[in-house]
Amino acid sequence: MDGTRGMALHAVGSHGPADFLAIVGPTGSGKTALSLVIATRIPGEIISMDSRQIYKGMDVGTGKVTAEEMGTVPHHGLDLKTPDETYSAGQFSRDAREWMGGIRSRGRVPLLVGGTGFFLRALTNPMFSQPPLDVDRLENLRAFLNALTEEDLGRYLAALDPERAPQAHTGGRQRSTRAIEMALLTGRPLSWWHQEGPPSEAPLRGVILVLDMPRELLYERINRRVREMFVGGLVDEVRGLVEMGYSPSSPGMTGAGYRETLAFLAGELTQDQAIEEIRRSHRRYARRQVTWFRHQLPPDAVWLDGTLPEDRLADSAMEAWEALAAGEQAYTEPIRAASGRTRNGHE
Repeated sequence: MDGTRGMALHAVGSHGPADFLAIVGPTGSGKTALSLVIATRIPGEIISMDSRQIYKGMDVGTGKVTAEEMGTVPHHGLDLKTPDETYSAGQFSRDAREWMGGIRSRGRVPLLVGGTGFFLRALTNPMFSQPPLDVDRLENLRAFLNALTEEDLGRYLAALDPERAPQAHTGGRQRSTRAIEMALLTGRPLSWWHQEGPPSEAPLRGVILVLDMPRELLYERINRRVREMFVGGLVDEVRGLVEMGYSPSSPGMTGAGYRETLAFLAGELTQDQAIEEIRRSHRRYARRQVTWFRHQLPPDAVWLDGTLPEDRLADSAMEAWEALAAGEQAYTEPIRAASGRTRNGHE
């Protein structure tokens, strides 16, 4: 056995067969590359679990798969909305269940891939059924909130939903905005809806694989990837979106990479400053993702060493899937992540 491997992993075998296989991890950890290999082995079809890749015309800055890659493996969940539209975890859950039904009917495995943890949790721990919101009030409120600084947004959130505030803040600006919207437009905080609101669907069981690697290596990959994006078409992509009428307040344009490029196009940042700001944003986002995975994923999630060569990493992923998919046995082949954490993120 590899000397870098440690404690055994255990599956929760009493919940029946897995409904899906999920590959998650922070931005830049190699999820897409691994998923393309695994999808051909299972075989499966990929469902994007990325809250930014749902937007049309936002390809470079979100690291979306290429047309050639989509031609080798069927993909779902891409290019669903225009950048001025929103897309909730609840909507993802409804869409993903429909996609999974079609995938299974074709004799394939649904393979969920991405770093948006709230999308995954909407499947394993279904959310409440969201009440209808007044569209005009929602649009006016959203325009107001989008103009606020992070600090002011945090103050509103702490006052309206103090229980939810820390978690929503960790999820980024869009999560904070949604928590405020729910509190103001429904009269009840989002934390109440999560605790008391009736679930909209039955929970699903999945085999969840987490790609992990040392922070220094992850940051190196992020820094390199950001420069490649910036000089490889991100500026033209954002310029084109602006020419189409999308603004900094459009939901899709608030993500890392897009807001900094908008500032560059407006002359507020130099190219080098924009690149460095994007890097910082992506590194902060990666830290938030890792924190979420450590504390929110179920105990039987399998943490894989993302520094392994592609073939060995794919073998490890397949071993875990084959052992856990039926839900009838424990996964006894131990795998330790590159950082030294075991399956639940602990040392």
